[in-house]
Amino acid sequence: MSWTHFPMGLVVLSMVVAVFTGCATPTSSSPEKIQRALAIDVRDSVDQYILGATDVVRVSVWRNQDISISVPVRPDGKISVPLVGDVTASGRTPEQLAAAIRESLSQYIREPQVSVVVTSMGSHEFTDRVRVTGAVRQPLSIPHRSGMTVLDMFLNAGGANEFAALNNTMLYRKFDGEVVAIPIMLDDILNKGKIRTNYPMRPGDILSVPERNF
Repeated sequence: MSWTHFPMGLVVLSMVVAVFTGCATPTSSSPEKIQRALAIDVRDSVDQYILGATDVVRVSVWRNQDISISVPVRPDGKISVPLVGDVTASGRTPEQLAAAIRESLSQYIREPQVSVVVTSMGSHEFTDRVRVTGAVRQPLSIPHRSGMTVLDMFLNAGGANEFAALNNTMLYRKFDGEVVAIPIMLDDILNKGKIRTNYPMRPGDILSVPERNF
């Protein structure tokens, strides 16, 4: 069909859809999901270490130096322990891993006392980072530090560029197997002193500052 026979109404409608699609603002998650994702800041310890592949752990069994070892967590998430064999380490804290090894060793040793110490934290080089993307002077990816807030991350990225839609900013956080989009009112924080949405950052968070609609 040639453009001379294409209905003018459809042409206009197509142009309008294209414009609004390109300028759509980010969509936030439901209030319930946002509340749960934010609540983990007070329920859970940000500093709790979760083991992952490439970490190196020292497994010490009291009075049993022959089965005390220093081993890396393999890509499959497991370590090999004398007498016990393979034990899942990824996704556990050092204390949880020690408890799992202690339970397995109890078949061979009476009341084993096991401790696990992380000697190399390779797995968290990227998972513990926080990031800023979008309409900022310098997109940024840095290690998380306790006490870090949304405003800290924004300022570390050099602030906004001239195209930023500050009050459309989103904080993306993994929670319960999905990514929760949390609205951040950056303009209110910066220019009105309203700091309600200046939330603490958690490892893995992404702060995204979109460009404004034109």
